[in-house]
Amino acid sequence: MRNVLYKEFKLSASLLTYFFIAFSLMFFIPGYPILCGVFFVTLGIFKSFQNMVETNDLVFSFLLPVGKKDIIKGKFLFVCIIESISLFIMGLICLIRNTFLVDSTVYRQNFLMNANAFALGVAFVMFSLFNLLFVAGFFKTSYQRTKPFLVYLITVFMVLGIAEALHHFPGLAFFNAFGSEYLPIQLMTLSIGIIIYLLISYLAYRLSCDRFAKIDM
Repeated sequence: MRNVLYKEFKLSASLLTYFFIAFSLMFFIPGYPILCGVFFVTLGIFKSFQNMVETNDLVFSFLLPVGKKDIIKGKFLFVCIIESISLFIMGLICLIRNTFLVDSTVYRQNFLMNANAFALGVAFVMFSLFNLLFVAGFFKTSYQRTKPFLVYLITVFMVLGIAEALHHFPGLAFFNAFGSEYLPIQLMTLSIGIIIYLLISYLAYRLSCDRFAKIDM
């Protein structure tokens, strides 16, 4: 598995995937829908799948002395590692904005979503949707990538729109809490997001294995 994962990072991955991790820094931008950073990270991962199809990477992987399940496991580990790096950066920015920059006027007067634990929880959910709708959707055919990405695109921006709108409804201001305000409920929403990510990503992995096993390479 170590060699399979090494191949993913060295041969299969597009350089744009690594570059697009930088869009995690959008969590620093005030007055901007920061969760768009999650979409751009997934767009970078999409570029690796595009590169994989164009270079016949799956055919090459199939010729290696590894099972089909190991091929899928390598792809999923690659995706999850990129997502984890991005989530770590986003989490670090949330921590900085809610501690060192807690008194910053530009963030205090932010009309859109603040970079808080709830936003980070939604980021986990958005990444889980990518794993289920795009990655598992891709392995239904192992070559068709546009349709599953469009399904993911529509769904994820619906989730983003709902998340951005929630704190504007009466009684739901805690979703946009800043600093240590409403910290217990903020951490609860983050925990829910992490659980959803783990469960859906595992489901997506198993679904991908089942679908890929039926494909005749």
